[in-house]
Amino acid sequence: MKIIVSHPTGNMNTRAAIVGFRKQNLLYKFYTCIACFEKSWLYKLSKISFFKEFRRRSYDTTLEKVTKTYPWRELGRQISQRFKIRRFIKHETGIFSVDNVYKTLDKHVANNIKKNHKDIAAIYAYEDCALHSFLEAKKLKKLCIYDLPIGHWRSMRELLSIEKERNPEWGMTIGGFNDSEEKLNRKDEELLLADKIYVASTFTKKTLELFPQKLNDIEVIPYGFPPINKHRVYIPFDGRKIKVLFVGGLSQRKGISYLFQSIKGLEDKIDLTVVGNGDIDSCPILKQELEKVNYIPSLPHDAILKLMSEHDLLIFPSLFEGFGLVITEAMSQGTPVIATERTCGPDIITNGKDGWIVKAGSSQPIKELLEQFIDNPLILHNVGRNALQTASFRPWSSYERDLSISVENSINDFLNNNISRD
Repeated sequence: MKIIVSHPTGNMNTRAAIVGFRKQNLLYKFYTCIACFEKSWLYKLSKISFFKEFRRRSYDTTLEKVTKTYPWRELGRQISQRFKIRRFIKHETGIFSVDNVYKTLDKHVANNIKKNHKDIAAIYAYEDCALHSFLEAKKLKKLCIYDLPIGHWRSMRELLSIEKERNPEWGMTIGGFNDSEEKLNRKDEELLLADKIYVASTFTKKTLELFPQKLNDIEVIPYGFPPINKHRVYIPFDGRKIKVLFVGGLSQRKGISYLFQSIKGLEDKIDLTVVGNGDIDSCPILKQELEKVNYIPSLPHDAILKLMSEHDLLIFPSLFEGFGLVITEAMSQGTPVIATERTCGPDIITNGKDGWIVKAGSSQPIKELLEQFIDNPLILHNVGRNALQTASFRPWSSYERDLSISVENSINDFLNNNISRD
């Protein structure tokens, strides 16, 4: 008995999941919106610059026969974004909004569960794209497995409401408070229907403590690291500035104000580069701070990794993060990270050995560390080498293996329990 997996965009962790399931001979079908395979019409279309974004949806050819796509609504979203047709992609209500893309795929998957239920034992779905699939799976007595990639919305609102009051000039960048009651109820119903819940960090699991009802088993399986940079070169300091990097959305949810505050008074010793997109024009203080540093709006993924390898330190002061892939990416390049306890940091970093964990919502612990590094910059090289070693111990294949074994065990337990009841 096999498993159906669905995800509208097929992000990095989803790709690892389906590869792991395929290796374990568990994967029946993968449902998504857009998937490019070499020689397919979408792959050819992606060679045109207007459609180059689709190349990011490329998959290994071994998955082509088990992948089913429903591309039209997602294509509409991409085109509407490109031409800035706002009414079509308006939050929740637009015909090509993210919400409608997710809900449409969810309904297609539910129909496929009904058609293929004799061949499957479980459905593996992600937040906002699971309700209809799970409801149909429950009717047919199939195992419902839920992947929650970011913290629970109740916890998010509790923590970030405090932040909006504390730093009102940055509050407009936070977002995440405009979901309707209907959408929030849908998230809750998905969680309640789940027989098994996977999260990628201990922090994400902790956020579920605010859920008002008892949930089924929650398991933490951290994501893997990218391939390590075996040729990392550590450049002597010789009086130069310490090169510090931030990569992420320009939002207070990422703790960006604390990044800027931490380097105040240290500008003659710290060279800060910020990479990320955000609504800069609507936040005067953000625009003002970016003018004082090296600012890059966006870069391809390979260029991000290269940039990480050219820096001494990544600071990621996020206030609410399901995981934080930039942490593992930087470590894979031999660049140590300062991360908060509200990220995957506590799950993968040994504080002071291969990185540092600081309390979220404060610039002071970051500033204190920076002052230490200014006095003794070789700490960064030593911890960077340790970070590289940590990254080498857990490649993405480890996540693939751990998740597929856990899912297989869950399916076997579910089937055995059903047999016992019968």
